[in-house]
Amino acid sequence: MARPSADPQALRAELLAWYDGQARELAWRVGPADGRAGLRQDPYRVWLSEVMLQQTTVPHATPYFLKFTARWPTVTALADEDDGEVMAAWAGLGYYARARNLLACARAVARDHGGVFPDTEAGLRGLPGLGPYTAAAVAAIAFDRPTNVVDGNVERVMSRLFAVETPLPDAKPELKRLAQTLVRDDRPGDWAQALMDLGATVCKPRSPLCTCCPMSADCAALAAGAPESFPRKAPKALRPHRYGVAYVLTHDDMLAFVRRPPKGLLGGMLALPTTDWRGAPYAEVEALALAPATAAWRHVGEVEHGFTHFTLTLQVYRAEAQADAVIWRPRRDIDGLPSVFLKAARAGLGNLL
Repeated sequence: MARPSADPQALRAELLAWYDGQARELAWRVGPADGRAGLRQDPYRVWLSEVMLQQTTVPHATPYFLKFTARWPTVTALADEDDGEVMAAWAGLGYYARARNLLACARAVARDHGGVFPDTEAGLRGLPGLGPYTAAAVAAIAFDRPTNVVDGNVERVMSRLFAVETPLPDAKPELKRLAQTLVRDDRPGDWAQALMDLGATVCKPRSPLCTCCPMSADCAALAAGAPESFPRKAPKALRPHRYGVAYVLTHDDMLAFVRRPPKGLLGGMLALPTTDWRGAPYAEVEALALAPATAAWRHVGEVEHGFTHFTLTLQVYRAEAQADAVIWRPRRDIDGLPSVFLKAARAGLGNLL
C-alpha cells in the first residue's frame, strides 16, 4: 500500500532545484536556464522528439531527430513530403505505425490548424496519432500546461517514491494518480522533464543512484531497503514464435524490394519479398513454390528477430534473376530497410555488400 510522502511542495522544490543544475542537454530541449532567459520550446520539435522516443532511447533517437529536423525543419515541410521518403528516413526506429501516424498528424496540423499545433492537451488529443501521453507531454513541455505526463521513467519514480506494491501493468492507474498529486501550475514543463530526467539518470531500473537523488529522504522504497524491487512486475507471458522465408533476389547491382501493405506490421515499408509468417517452419518445396520469381534459389541461412508480441525466424533464399512484380533498387538501399529485412538482406548478399 502506498504511504503518504513528504509535503508535495517540498518534493517539487527539491526536484526542480536538482533539474536546474542537472538537466540533460538534449537536441530538442530548451533547458531551464534558457527558459528563464525567455527562449520558448518549439512545439514541432517537442512533438517529433516525443514520437521518436516512444519505444527507443535518447542516444538512438537523437541522430534521427537531427536528420529529420535538418531535412524537414517545420511541421508543414514534413506534411508536404512523400510518404515513402518519410518511411525510409524512419527505418531503424521501429514501430512503423508511428511513422504513418507522424505524417497523418503533420498533415492535420498543416491542413486544419494553419501549421500551428493546438496549445492545450484536449486540442492535441484531437490530432491523429496523439495518445494521452504524447498530448500531455507536448502540452506541458511546449506550452507549459499543468498536465500529468507519465512515461515509464515517471512510473518507476512514483512506484519507488510511494512503494506501490501493485505489480505492473495493473499499477498504472495508481501510479498515474500519484503523479497527478504532484502536478502544479508552477513550471509544469520543467516538472515533467525533471521527472523524466530523474528516472533516466538516477532512479534507473537497475542500480539506482539513490545517494544522488534529491528525493531520497522521502522515498518509501529506499526506506524499506529495496528500491530495485520496484516497480513490482507480473510474470511475463512467453511470446509466440513464428517462421517465414525472405527472398534476396538480385539482377546485376540491383536488389528486389516490395512495398508492404499499408495496414499491419511494418505497413507501407519497403521490404524484401517474403512469405506469410506462421507458426511452423516452411519446407524447402514450399519456400521454392512461393518465391517471387522462377530462378535457381539456394538456401543461404536464417536470421532471428524479436518483435513486441512475437519472435521470428526467417529462412533466407538467394537467387539472381529478373522479375516484374518487384521494385528494383540499388543494393546500397538496404540501409533503408526495417531491421528484420536488413538482417536478411545482409545474410543473403554476404560479400556482395
